[in-house]
Amino acid sequence: MSEQVTAIVLAAGAGTRMRSRLPKVLHEIGGRPLVGHALHAVRELGVARTVAVIGHGRELVAEVVSGIDADVVQVVQEEQLGTGHAVKIALDALDEAPDGTVLVTYGDVPLLTADTLTALLDDHRQAGRAVTILSAEPEDPTGYGRIIRDDSGNVLAIREHRDASDDERAVREINSGVLAVAADFLRAAVDALRTDNDQGELYLTDIVAHAVGDGLPVGAHVLEDVWQTEGVNDRVQLATLGRVLNDRLVEHWMRQGVTVVDPATTWIDSGVTLAPDVTILPGTQLLGATTVAEGATIGPDTTLRNVEVGEGASVVRTHGSDAVIAANATVGPFSYLRPGTVLGEGGKIGAFVETKNTTIGAGAKVPHLSYMGDAEIGEGANVGAGSITANYDGVDKHRTTIGRHARTGSGNVFVAPVQIADGAYTAAGTTVRSDVASGALAVGEGGQRMIDGWVEARRPGTSSAEAARQARENRE
Repeated sequence: MSEQVTAIVLAAGAGTRMRSRLPKVLHEIGGRPLVGHALHAVRELGVARTVAVIGHGRELVAEVVSGIDADVVQVVQEEQLGTGHAVKIALDALDEAPDGTVLVTYGDVPLLTADTLTALLDDHRQAGRAVTILSAEPEDPTGYGRIIRDDSGNVLAIREHRDASDDERAVREINSGVLAVAADFLRAAVDALRTDNDQGELYLTDIVAHAVGDGLPVGAHVLEDVWQTEGVNDRVQLATLGRVLNDRLVEHWMRQGVTVVDPATTWIDSGVTLAPDVTILPGTQLLGATTVAEGATIGPDTTLRNVEVGEGASVVRTHGSDAVIAANATVGPFSYLRPGTVLGEGGKIGAFVETKNTTIGAGAKVPHLSYMGDAEIGEGANVGAGSITANYDGVDKHRTTIGRHARTGSGNVFVAPVQIADGAYTAAGTTVRSDVASGALAVGEGGQRMIDGWVEARRPGTSSAEAARQARENRE
């Protein structure tokens, strides 16, 4: 940015109305915690420094904040004595007093965008103000601080709802809480704050009256998109803003060339990336850092988290996480891709197949009713229906390798560690306990044997025994 900006993100509140053990700012919408949305927005601005004021659940919040941005300065507000107090300790935590502008925002306002913050800062700088308030005019301003103006429209003060007169409460323009403040003014203004209000707290908003009293310019940047000023205080608001954010994300991707057949049942996280000509069918959730390449079709009824999907791939009624699906591969229906699954180009994971820590080569197929765990399946191989890798011996995991263009029969059990070499075959019903050489056919040990009369002798009185008796009598 052309002028130095220091961002202060206030995230210390307890959020008691959430009725949760989890700190309010760590509740998620769009795949990010609330505080994560705030930090991403200020980071996109290119601010010089960011200070996060934390308090309730500080250990958990600190860990999350550090994971999002390790450069954020974190300061603990031991007692929540108001927003003015929070800003004061944030300023105290800095090695050097900030220059330029201080942007104050909140960890529970997840829809606020970097574009809006940029417009606020531009307006603040161009007008040469001491304080610029981000304001809006919601249908119901109850609970919000009101922007008090004189007859000429000049901002005089912000009056908290509980301290406002009836005439002041009739004002619809509200304070979002987000402020751009000249750094050289902010320090003195915060030090001058007093607790003579209904809550006995240090209100940051009182700096507006302080600036007006000193004859310094104050203004409000009115935001038409009221949703961006909405905060989260309870689970109802969390769900409401979650739906609004999702609607915006879905609309964004549709405008980028993605076909979303049913936006109402499609959920897309903030970290997802979609290419043009992707098709998303109803009931689909794309979560985490999922990426979908051009021409792929996802859904219906599919959930992917941190999955990479290649061009032209098809993923139907599937649950997958931390997996890779290459170009023109097909998955589903009713497949379960666990972490470490890599499906090669043109490969197939079919109906009722579960995979974990398994690489399936280009053109290879695991068509149906199988479990492949800790396995390497070579190019062009085909795994018969109803097969499993017995990869766990009760202590350690072991790998199964199925070579290029191998063909394994239905109902196989591969007792790992075991290798089926390139071009080998295994017969249906085989339990493979030792390696199979290239071009060989492995057949299960022993032939089928029958014990005549076993059911009538060992299961007398059952319907099976009665059916067997009748069949024997008919033969006789």
